[in-house]
Amino acid sequence: MNLRLKRTPGIYLVGFMGSGKSTVGRLLADRIGWPFFDLDEEIEARERTAIADIFAARGEAEFRRIEAAALARHVSAVETGRPAVMALGGGAFVSPANRDLLLQNGVTIWLDCPFPIVEQRVRQATHRPLARDPEQFAALYQARRDVYRLAEIHVTVEGDDPSLAVEQILAHPLMK
Repeated sequence: MNLRLKRTPGIYLVGFMGSGKSTVGRLLADRIGWPFFDLDEEIEARERTAIADIFAARGEAEFRRIEAAALARHVSAVETGRPAVMALGGGAFVSPANRDLLLQNGVTIWLDCPFPIVEQRVRQATHRPLARDPEQFAALYQARRDVYRLAEIHVTVEGDDPSLAVEQILAHPLMK
């Protein structure tokens, strides 16, 4: 494992909703023997409500504030040498402050999943507030791709076998 990961052992999976961040993250964490954290699940547990309800009751700006605080808590643990594989929500990496924090404290991995697959995966999901309007959903997907490209590792997800993405990640030179 590279020196930066030894110093700040954080692996952060970024990408659009439905790209497989949680599924791939759990499998990757299991393979390397590190704890796994799903940032959205942690927010829901801490706030004792669903993310969709946070969006509805308090708005996206308040959700992003909560998300940034949760992310900062985890990165603080990584800075002290506690390893973590973390799946971020689709918008967490969009924030320049979050992105800078992650890029300085581990390795960022973009799970690049084609839109038709993402669309199929989230079509029936009522818990994703940003996926409710199909046109806005497609526009958001396109808009976020430029930000996701800033991640250090790019993994193409073309199917439903998460082990293929894990193998791509582990084979990357930054992971050696």
